Amino acid sequence: QVQLEESGGGWVQAGGSLRLSCAASGSISSLNVMGWYRQAPGNERELVAVITTGTTNFADSVKGRCAISRDTAKNTVSLTIINLKPEDTAVYYCNFRSSFRDMNYWGKGTLVTVSS
Repeated sequence: QVQLEESGGGWVQAGGSLRLSCAASGSISSLNVMGWYRQAPGNERELVAVITTGTTNFADSVKGRCAISRDTAKNTVSLTIINLKPEDTAVYYCNFRSSFRDMNYWGKGTLVTVSS
């Protein structure tokens, strides 16, 4: 069983920054793709950023103000967004999955509220 636990959400003023972290535990050796998604009220869940060995991808909405990193020794993945905008307000979800096995896990989500 795999468990993912997010931390770092909260209230942030527009123009500020945030760092979210996700710690994974359990049988994660096959989980080679890690990412962050978000879901705003009334919207579908969308990709924010994803990282795998040697590559990263970002949503257009956060390009240039977002970074994603992983620490394989600690089984963590972190997301940093700067110059936050009210439209960044959402529940942010951590995701670990395998690109070669049917394994896909989600955290419970952490709320980020950006006020103008």
